[in-house]
Amino acid sequence: MFIFKPCERKDATSWRWSGAFFAEGDAELERQRIRQELDRMEAGSAFPIRFATLQTAGTKDQASTLADADDDVVLVYGAQREPEVIEALLRPGKPALMFVRQNSGPFYYMYIGVHGHFLRQRTDSIRKSGFDLTDVVVDRQDELVWRLRSLYALKNMRDKRIVTIGGSDGWGGHPEAVQRAREFWGFDLLDVSYTQLGDRIQRALQDPRLLSACRKEAQQLLSQKRVTLETDQGFVERAFILQSVFGSLLREAETDAITVNNCMSTIMPISKTTACLPLMLLNDAGYMALCESDFVAIPADILLRYISETPVFLCNPSFPHDGRVTVSHCTAPSRMDGTTALPIRILTHYESDYGAAPKVEIPKQQIVTILDADFAGKRWLGFLGEVIDSPFYPICRTQINIRVKGDFGRLAEEIRGWHWMVAFGDHLDKLGYALRKAGVGWLAV
Repeated sequence: MFIFKPCERKDATSWRWSGAFFAEGDAELERQRIRQELDRMEAGSAFPIRFATLQTAGTKDQASTLADADDDVVLVYGAQREPEVIEALLRPGKPALMFVRQNSGPFYYMYIGVHGHFLRQRTDSIRKSGFDLTDVVVDRQDELVWRLRSLYALKNMRDKRIVTIGGSDGWGGHPEAVQRAREFWGFDLLDVSYTQLGDRIQRALQDPRLLSACRKEAQQLLSQKRVTLETDQGFVERAFILQSVFGSLLREAETDAITVNNCMSTIMPISKTTACLPLMLLNDAGYMALCESDFVAIPADILLRYISETPVFLCNPSFPHDGRVTVSHCTAPSRMDGTTALPIRILTHYESDYGAAPKVEIPKQQIVTILDADFAGKRWLGFLGEVIDSPFYPICRTQINIRVKGDFGRLAEEIRGWHWMVAFGDHLDKLGYALRKAGVGWLAV
């Protein structure tokens, strides 16, 4: 939405506000510039996005009519001083962004006026609405893009359908997290009992063609130079059978998200392996595949997955000390950047010394984002880290020593919940923006 109406010159009086747009010719040149910028953003975006046709609003009536369009976000180009027109474009529950220019093109009035005229509405207090300080972008297209990416993540996270093997839970005796996931995030949880899973596994074991294909896939994995086998090969072959069963459940449910409850016990005698390796394989293939069915943490995993557009490592934390912390779990994606196949050792699941679990070797000096959701679902914490190394302690198999790149002194005091999420890259700004829009508290340390 381009905010503009022509200004008519008058003698001996002020007839224009600050800014560069007064005549229709000026406005049309700017509209062309905006269209070109939108086309470049759409073509170069790492996530799916489509911009509607650019519209111009100069009166409240025009804005009110345009505001009812069926879109996800309103992007306002605040060229002129028309706060009432901009107000008419906003609708409760629909996110909005405002772009203004200082140096990236002809000067926009709302670079001067957005704070006093619109955010504070000519008072001393910031407005209490869905539009706030974080929704204003000056000059930089990349700042628009990452905000849109956050909103994309929120849209795709809401109403997410998730296959839950063995039901749903909340780690540490917090079953209320399941109801909160349904009510707050709108998750659609499709429970699959272990009896149903066992029946599917038995049918799979009676399919010679499937068994042959799974043995072949297992051999292809084990033949890669990046892979070292340190458990019985039969566990790996049966892991591919279990992956196939999980895949069929995902296809039937028409979703890409699955989690496994009681993965440290119940699933083992049924599948004759562990869920660790199948979950790695699914994550590497672009699915969201999580152990433990912990709905305290799963919303954080899904949000970070959509924001980063890469697989996410759900893990156990440790005690922060000396500016560092260790995280670990017996399953992890081996393509943490979405493409590069990292070295892995396939061992047993640690606590049971059974099955097949990957130890993914995470590259040193890799910058990572760590996300920690609280038990109450009220305030999440995030910080940046740098990978020190991938040790081999007697704990869960994939392990990372991380140097904290933040307020280390505050971190230990502010940790909540249990499971952490780790993704490659720096996503703190995007996470904070998304959580603010979702109504969840945020602390970056």
